[in-house]
Amino acid sequence: MKTFLKIFAIAFFCFIVAIGAGVLVFSKFYKEPPTDVVVSDTGKIDNTEIVDSNGEEEVEEEKSELEKLIENSKRVNFLLLGMEGARTDTIVFASFDPESKNVDLVSIPRDTYYERKGYNAADEKKINAAYGDDGVEGTMSAVSNVLGGVPIHHYVKVTYTGVERIVNSLDGVKVNIPMNMDYDDPYAKPPLHIHLKKGTQSLDGKHAIQFLRFRKGNNGGGYPDGDLGRIKAQQQFMKAAMGKVLGFRLPVVANTVFKYVKTDMELSDMGVMAKNAIGMKKENLKAYSLPGKAANQNHLSYFLHDQNEAENLMKEIYSR
Repeated sequence: MKTFLKIFAIAFFCFIVAIGAGVLVFSKFYKEPPTDVVVSDTGKIDNTEIVDSNGEEEVEEEKSELEKLIENSKRVNFLLLGMEGARTDTIVFASFDPESKNVDLVSIPRDTYYERKGYNAADEKKINAAYGDDGVEGTMSAVSNVLGGVPIHHYVKVTYTGVERIVNSLDGVKVNIPMNMDYDDPYAKPPLHIHLKKGTQSLDGKHAIQFLRFRKGNNGGGYPDGDLGRIKAQQQFMKAAMGKVLGFRLPVVANTVFKYVKTDMELSDMGVMAKNAIGMKKENLKAYSLPGKAANQNHLSYFLHDQNEAENLMKEIYSR
């Protein structure tokens, strides 16, 4: 039984990681209590009103609706990054509810506009630049802020080589390719060559990477809605991969994931996750995209997220 739980836990991450995403960083959601707030022995803030030295009552700041939902939830959140060298090519926020067994994934466009103090170059104002400058913690902080301050508890990181091996361990993943995909970049390291025909087909690891990395063709054409179209394609792939991961290939997949996926989770934590995930079905998975719109500034393409709608999305996820 113990071995099964380990396999199930690893495979649980695999179906998410299979899209090429992957880094999950530990970040405890904690807010410093205001001055003179009483903290009980259990570590919880006492809601009793405090009277200051001037005799005036200090009232605890009212929590937002999202903060209340987070406080009352048992969800475990992950940041998933698909690595292309030192860059984060794919960024996904994943949230698992152990009570409902729901898994919610929010794709974060790598071109999302995100300002950081001290980084003023145009290309440094994209969220995918955070990893190269500030590492995993910087990426975690950026994604948490963009999503309204939600906590991120663990990280999962995978390279394209890892994704290729994982897909092969799944014996391929069936997807619908929406258009002919032809793109060549001999200067990429390693060189990138994408040649896929339109239609439904089962992709092995090599061709799955081509599908996941495609953005535009040699003729300049690509997804009509740009990077959002790429995200939709990745989400389609993710759902198809999940169906196979939860099938009979669990032991093979788990062995491959052990080799190619990096996470900060302890094996004991994975065991707990496995127990909570037993009974999870493909229907428990829902995928979203960060609300916002594409824009061009300073001759660069950005994705401008809608902060209010992003927080509304988090409230929807925490409420389901």
